[in-house]
Formats: sequence, C-alpha cells, structure tokens
Amino acid sequence: MMLYGLALLAGFALLAWSADRFVDGAASLARLLGISPMVIGMTIVSLGTSSPEIVVAAIAASDGSPQLAIGNALGSNIANIGLVIGVTAMIMPLAVQSQTIRREFPVLLLVMLLALGLMLDGELGRADGLVLLAGLLVLFGWLILSGRRERPDILQEEFSDAIPVTDSMRQSVIWLLTGLLVLLLASRLVVWGAVNIAQAFGVSDLLIGLTIVAIGTSLPELMASMAGALKREPDIAIGNVLGSNMVNTLGVLCMPALIAPGPFDAAALLRDMPIMFGLTLMLMLMAFGRRGQGCISRFDGFVLLVCFCAYLGLLYAGGSTF
Repeated sequence: MMLYGLALLAGFALLAWSADRFVDGAASLARLLGISPMVIGMTIVSLGTSSPEIVVAAIAASDGSPQLAIGNALGSNIANIGLVIGVTAMIMPLAVQSQTIRREFPVLLLVMLLALGLMLDGELGRADGLVLLAGLLVLFGWLILSGRRERPDILQEEFSDAIPVTDSMRQSVIWLLTGLLVLLLASRLVVWGAVNIAQAFGVSDLLIGLTIVAIGTSLPELMASMAGALKREPDIAIGNVLGSNMVNTLGVLCMPALIAPGPFDAAALLRDMPIMFGLTLMLMLMAFGRRGQGCISRFDGFVLLVCFCAYLGLLYAGGSTF
C-alpha cells in the first residue's frame, strides 16, 4: 500500500511539473511562430492545463478503468471551481473585468448540457465520443476566432504578461517534448497507484477518480490560478478554470467513450453531474455580479470551498455507491 501511495504522490508531483513545462514550451513556441498571446492563452494554455486529465483518462480507459476516467473528468471540474477558485479567491479576491470571460460562461454551460444529453441513456458509446471530440474541435475553432478579434480586452494584456518570452526555438521544443514525455510517465504512475489503492480499499474506480485523482490532476490549474491572482491577473485565474472545464467535459470524457465504450455508474449522472452544474451556476452568478461588476470575494471563495468539502463528505458517507 505504501508503494501505491508513493507512486500516486510522485505521479502528482510530476504531473504538475510536466504540465507547466508543456504549457511553457507550447506557448513560447507558438509566440515565436507569430500567434497572438490572446489566441495562445485561450487555446494552448487551456489545453495544456487539462493535459494531465486527458492523458490520465486515456491511460485509465486503455487499462480497463473507464469509470476512473469519467470520475476524473467530472471530479476535476468540481475541484476546479470548489477547490481551485475557492482557495484562490480566499488568497486574493478575483475581480471579473474581461468581456471574453463573461462570454465563456454560457459556452461552458452549453458544453456541459451536451455532455449531459449524451449521458442520459446511462452509457458512453463511441458515437458519443465522436460527438464530444467534434465539440472539442468546434470549441477550439470558436476560441481561436474569439482570440483573433481586435476588440480591446484586459485579458489580452494579462496573457501578454503571463506567456513566457524566449528567442530560442530549440529551447521551446525541448521543454514541449520533455513536458509531454514526463506527463505520460506521471500519468502511468497515477493510474497504477490509484487503481491499486481502489482495489485495496474496495471502493469503485469512479470514487477514486472523483476524489484523489481529480484533486491531483487539478494541481496545474491551482498553481496557474494562484499565480495569476498573486500577479494581479484575476481574469487569467478564472479563465484557466473555465477553459480547463470546457476541455475536461469534451476532451476528457471522450477518452473513455472512444477507448472503452459502455455503461457507467449511475451515480455520475444522479449525483456528480448536478453538483457540477450547481457549482458552475454559483460561480457564474458571482462572476457576473448583481450590478454587472462581478467580484469573487474571499467570502465567495470560502463558500465554494465549503461546498467542495461537503461534496467530499457526501462521497465519503456514500462510499462507492450513491
């Protein structure tokens, strides 16, 4: 058991490090190729911070644990709002000024409704996976078009400051490839450790995916959001979470659907989906504000974190079943 725990901890540490290197390498390479910071921030950074979830889900599904992959997708979305935004806002209140961020909230809800519609029959088939994959491509097309528009937005300035600047194409490629290779190794460690811990304690793969794996794979989002808040770039902190949740819903859920299609635990639909929607709507109301000037205060962050802890308590009380 100690070996499995050490593998899990080492995997999470390597995931956080490799995702950061992967994002830095990809973002600096894109900048050298002349891509605007806004497009880089809205696409490459969003994909990069979700790369741990995507790779873990793919490996878990290929190893015969699609429930862990589904739990990772839904649990990461819940952790991103309740844990990541909750902790970040408690450290530094997050003022929402970007119109781009405001436009992303309805898109996130549409993406979640699409996933919900596909899951209502109690299974994720390959056709569902293809729909989710197509949705991911459409999403990135929309993000690229939105990023290329020349409207003034505070998020553009924040992305320009946050994206690493380097004159070395070789260094960017090295960081990109290094991050990707370590990401694959770390994901393998996480899946191996998590599956064996689940078997040892007699709990479901879904529960492990919703808790330990979801929190661990959300570390890159937590680090990125906290860094954005501490640098007085609150819109980046929120944008990272919104982008990651959209990619998780489409790109992570499509992995078990395409690789290991079949029925899933009903608790994912009856318990975890409603909580994910509820937290998303709470965050949206906080971000828009009562008078159009949204600010996620320290109290709001505390409320989100309490909701997340209550959700973990619900999972613990319910065990592996709903």
